[in-house]
Amino acid sequence: MQNIEPVWRFVEAKEARFVELSDEVWGTPELNYQEHRSAAAHVARLEREGFKVTMGIAGLPTAMVGEAGQGGPVIAILGEYDALPGLSQAAGVAERRPLPQSRNGHGCGHNMLGSASLLAATAVKDWLAASGVAGRVRYFGCPAEEGGSGKGFMVREGAFEDVDVAICWHPSAFTGVNRPFSLACVEIDFSFLGRSAHAAGAPHLGRSALDAVELMNVGANYLREHMPSTARLHYALIDSGGIAPNVVQAKAVVRYLVRAGTLGEMWALVARVKKVAEGAALMTETQVTARQLSGDANLVGNAPLEEAMFANMMRLGPPRFDVADKAYAAEIQKSLRREDIVAAYGRFGLPPKEGETLSEEIYPLGSGVETSVGSTDVGTVSWVVPTVQCRVACYAIGTPGHSWQLVAQGLSGPAHKGLAYAAKVMAGTAIDVLSDADLLARAQAAHRAFRAENPFTNPIADDLAPPLDMAAH
Repeated sequence: MQNIEPVWRFVEAKEARFVELSDEVWGTPELNYQEHRSAAAHVARLEREGFKVTMGIAGLPTAMVGEAGQGGPVIAILGEYDALPGLSQAAGVAERRPLPQSRNGHGCGHNMLGSASLLAATAVKDWLAASGVAGRVRYFGCPAEEGGSGKGFMVREGAFEDVDVAICWHPSAFTGVNRPFSLACVEIDFSFLGRSAHAAGAPHLGRSALDAVELMNVGANYLREHMPSTARLHYALIDSGGIAPNVVQAKAVVRYLVRAGTLGEMWALVARVKKVAEGAALMTETQVTARQLSGDANLVGNAPLEEAMFANMMRLGPPRFDVADKAYAAEIQKSLRREDIVAAYGRFGLPPKEGETLSEEIYPLGSGVETSVGSTDVGTVSWVVPTVQCRVACYAIGTPGHSWQLVAQGLSGPAHKGLAYAAKVMAGTAIDVLSDADLLARAQAAHRAFRAENPFTNPIADDLAPPLDMAAH
């Protein structure tokens, strides 16, 4: 077994710089494909650390790759830095307190995610230089994970073609290498076009696009009873056609997120949702067009890499938090319901622990249930490259994802400790792969065996343009 303590020392030596990067990105929360300041901060750090940087990967202005090393296997470490709309929140408080300067917030912890991944890549770069081992590390700065499928577009354009292994992580309430499961998904805008009219004087002359949207939503809700149990439908009204109730709205747009356990199930469900949209248009005598914005494949696991990553956690030991960390987490928990806390344990198949505010354990390899999960564009990467990811405790148990509570904890002690811990785990896993040809061979053999039985088509079609404007609404 490779001695990975030297790479941990490289993480510790530069940890403070990447905590600063995380905090800087937290302070400039930007939405899908608009992460210009956040991307610039990552590029600046890559350049300071001596990486060769390429911007605009796959035609995405806020995507980048930083590379270091020579020859040998290529290890990709994946980072993100996009925020979410409507989650503006002050840091360090336990009450809802939006900030006046922005409507956005890092409600999924991507400020930590990108910074830790870049710290891990930097530590691997320094280890390669010190050890003389042949190998290359690449930091992939990936925009628009929150529904924009940045990695899917990067896969389509061949950004991962010569990568041997991909490594990533995600902030969580718990620490471990969970069951590799996520939902395939596709995001589609349904635009209805009708005919405007005076809503009182001549309502019979109008054809309401807004009515069509409402009828589509009703039909989709009835469809829920007839979907696979792991499938999900979500929608958001993007354009209601106006704010005047005395006008029959001639245009309206609703955005649907369709999820299912596999790509096949997802596309079958998409076909049914499209029929619901066509039915709504027929009932209202409007026209409907569908525009796909993005799409993610379901996650493919890799047992050899998962075992290696878990072994790194066990050698490192669980994350530790101090009294102040736990006191703040307890205050956050007061803003939550008991069922939020119980559900957090349940998602990882763990029994609740009364009075626990922050998790200081490593949960068993493969923990987690195949329900109450979301989607990630890491899934698309995992179909073309052996991929592994972990979860690391960074916030109070019970904190809902995509919530103001998570944003509030983004500059906290647990956030900083968690990102440094994650960097050590990812860097250690990378060193194992670079140092152990057998581990790399087993990881690639497992991936080939899966792909031999499972053909893959990227949900990002060749003619689908990146939705660089999707956050404009």
